[in-house]
Amino acid sequence: MASAKFHQTFREYHRWLGFFLSGIMAVYAISGVLLIFRPTDFLKYEQIEIRQLEANLSAEEVPQAVKRRRAKVIEETPDKIILNVGSYDKQTGEATLTRKDYPPVLAKMTKLHKATNNSPLFWLNIAFGIALLFFVLSAFLMFLPRILKAQNSLKIAIGGALFTILVVAFGS
Repeated sequence: MASAKFHQTFREYHRWLGFFLSGIMAVYAISGVLLIFRPTDFLKYEQIEIRQLEANLSAEEVPQAVKRRRAKVIEETPDKIILNVGSYDKQTGEATLTRKDYPPVLAKMTKLHKATNNSPLFWLNIAFGIALLFFVLSAFLMFLPRILKAQNSLKIAIGGALFTILVVAFGS
């Protein structure tokens, strides 16, 4: 059985690490909510990009030349090719492309959730995940095991886990 000093030490670690990670948690929370709305234009603004391509490309070549996913030709005139992501001037080869994206600060925040092992943010994600796991474990060491609060906290945690499993199983 662990001593009261052991539990007190974990309470202190839990508190100080919690204060440190509160900023990271706020960023993850905001970016997570933004990613829920990524199919919409919520908080996004239009950005215009002008690219110089080869002149006189055909309607089949332009979508590949602009290198945009889901780029499709909508209309072709003698002078221009209209795409769903912009337009292409046949004589000059100038492509005017539009896209909607978050402002730079929000765009960087959303990259936290999208980080893969090829990104330097990947280490922050791993460290944050390990820290959250520490919170899960240390939360059960906040009180001595014989106290009613400790027993109730275990029941509440099991309820939370079951709720999450049900939502994931039946919500998708």
